[in-house]
Amino acid sequence: MNDETVFILNTLFFLFSGALVMFMAAGFTLLESGMVRSKSVAVILTKNIALYAVAGVMFYLIGYHLMYRGVAAHDGLFGTFGLWRPDDAAAASGDFSAGFATTADWFFQMVFVATAASIVSGTLAERIKIWPFLLFTALLTGVLYPVTGSWVWGGGWLDALGFTDFAGSTMVHAVGGWAALSGAIVLGARRGRFDAVGKAVPIPGNSLPQVALGTFILWLGWFGFNGGSQLSLGSGADAIAVARIFANTNMAAAGGVLFVLIASQLFYKRIDLPQILNGALAGLVSITADPLTPEIGQALLIGGAGGLLMMAGVKALERLKIDDVVGAIPVHLVCGIWGTLAVPLTDSDAHFATQLLGVLAIGGFTSLCSAGIWLALKATVGIRLHWAEEDRGGDLSEIGLRAYHFDFGTG
Repeated sequence: MNDETVFILNTLFFLFSGALVMFMAAGFTLLESGMVRSKSVAVILTKNIALYAVAGVMFYLIGYHLMYRGVAAHDGLFGTFGLWRPDDAAAASGDFSAGFATTADWFFQMVFVATAASIVSGTLAERIKIWPFLLFTALLTGVLYPVTGSWVWGGGWLDALGFTDFAGSTMVHAVGGWAALSGAIVLGARRGRFDAVGKAVPIPGNSLPQVALGTFILWLGWFGFNGGSQLSLGSGADAIAVARIFANTNMAAAGGVLFVLIASQLFYKRIDLPQILNGALAGLVSITADPLTPEIGQALLIGGAGGLLMMAGVKALERLKIDDVVGAIPVHLVCGIWGTLAVPLTDSDAHFATQLLGVLAIGGFTSLCSAGIWLALKATVGIRLHWAEEDRGGDLSEIGLRAYHFDFGTG
């Protein structure tokens, strides 16, 4: 196969995979808008489309270079500050040795950072103000995520130690989860989420069909998320690897669903649909650190274990009185950690101590920086809706409209 053909295949693969990952934004939007009450739906829709735009702009202005350019010159700690520009002059002149168009690579990396920001959105729903949230999103996507990303995917110090995270169980999902956890602690729970003695009070969302559809869209998008992280489709070996990644990704999600389905019946004496849907996502996050080396049966078990850990995480948050509207912290943080630590189970080149070091380093940096940003925003512009605005709903108090208008007539 000649260089030009490989260049075309790899570029197309980046673009196709990136488009699938971008479609995950629709999945997050549907899931989150279904899990909140109807009085907060329009705000969620606004936040999700705005955060995607903010993430793209910040990754263009600063994030890409901070993550990928000149990391070695800064002792593997971070890259350079600069505006990203495409560099396809050689390919335009007929030299295709780079392997892919640089803009396709930038696009694929950009949609990943938007995913991390979406995780934070769902956790803090129904009580956070829009503008402070978007300010935090700008710093998360422009600075925090790129810095930790440079440690591994940019060839930084963790990469040099042998830390492995194929598609981002820690690099994307746990980073988003740590940022969300810090925000939830600083922000506090929704009014009425816990009673006078601290017992959790369920607050049902407005549309389980939206949550289910959003989950299926995320499941579909994950094939681009994990499969695209092979970063090449220019050889038979790459094609075999991508096919294996797709199959393992799918079966990990199935394992998460089935384990939670059975566990919810055993423990709760009923099927818990919201947790089953999150079980699929838990399985997907769990396999993301290494979707290539496991056998299909192993992928199913890794995803199933992730589903059970997600359920335990939900209970732990309730005992700690931490309010996570969509269950993003148990799904993305707990299962992100599990998936990263599980890599040595199937990859003999990975080592548990190095994986644990990466989890602790990235978690410590992200959570401390995130907490500092949230506290600074709280002390200056404020981050929480007034209690009366929260009771009224962010749709009317923040943006002055309702997501749903029901007209039952006047007769």
